[in-house]
Amino acid sequence: MKVTLMDCTLRDGANVVGKGFSAEITDMVLDGLTSCGVPLIEIGNSGGIGAYEVAGFTDAETDLTYLDIARKYLNRGSEIGMFLNAKRYREKNVELAKDCGLHFLRVGADAGDGEISVKVIKDIRKSGMRVFYSVMKAYILSADELAEEGRKLEDAGLDEITIMDSAGTMLPEQVAEYTEKLSCAVSIPVAFHCHNNLGLSAANAIAAYQYGAAILDCGLMGMARSAGNLATEICVAMMQRYGQMEEIDLYGLLDFIDNRLEPAMKPFHYNNPVKPIDLVLGKSGCHSSFLKKFRAAAEAENINLYRLIMEVSAVDRKSPSDELIHKTAKEIGRSR
Repeated sequence: MKVTLMDCTLRDGANVVGKGFSAEITDMVLDGLTSCGVPLIEIGNSGGIGAYEVAGFTDAETDLTYLDIARKYLNRGSEIGMFLNAKRYREKNVELAKDCGLHFLRVGADAGDGEISVKVIKDIRKSGMRVFYSVMKAYILSADELAEEGRKLEDAGLDEITIMDSAGTMLPEQVAEYTEKLSCAVSIPVAFHCHNNLGLSAANAIAAYQYGAAILDCGLMGMARSAGNLATEICVAMMQRYGQMEEIDLYGLLDFIDNRLEPAMKPFHYNNPVKPIDLVLGKSGCHSSFLKKFRAAAEAENINLYRLIMEVSAVDRKSPSDELIHKTAKEIGRSR
């Protein structure tokens, strides 16, 4: 089964700065994500469309500001949408999202509260946008109860349903059971949204993938509420090891983090828990003791360090020779 990615940095990740990112960071992240081919992107303040006025999420830009920024990126091949908390539903917000060209809205409600979302789902469906759904705190229900709720919500017109481990409390075997039972109960794609409170976001994402999830939710540099989400770049690197998400430009994503995003987050004192270089070492199997040689060769040929590490390590991960490193560096330089 093909698995794809939804990046939630600009919605869930906004929790690390308050309620929403600035217009400047929002524009920058949308540029980075769409340039690297990330297929699904969720934007807006952390509470979803309508939260600015309904719930006082004024420590953020307005919905219209975020939507105006998104307009520039709607034709780059990525689907861009917003979250909508079912308890904050206003019909005018669906009209606003449609008029601004959003591809989808993702309705959210606590597990067991699906009934309050039925009208919302139907209204979004009538608008012509795709309608996704987040079962927040999915672990409140048993796997069988979640599957039953999923069936009812699909009947209302859903295009996708997300299992949200909102407190990061689920274990991989739970994720496997919930994902498998929900996937068998519905015909629409099932997504999984993990949090890292137990340090299990990557393990849980793999379990979800192996048991039927078609979409994995992530945030750049792990940015999300509480202990954070599975980092987008880690998810891509990990899934590419499984032959998935090959359409996403991992090198471009890592360069974006190094050169634009991480510097932009310094004023907020947000530190990237896994640096791009360490991620590349993990993906390639290259030992960090060889880094000095790789850096020197990449600098000499003015090429991408990460690509050099990956290509050399595909040939020799045990003890790459100076000759192999420099030969590969020159070949990469000639191929540009």
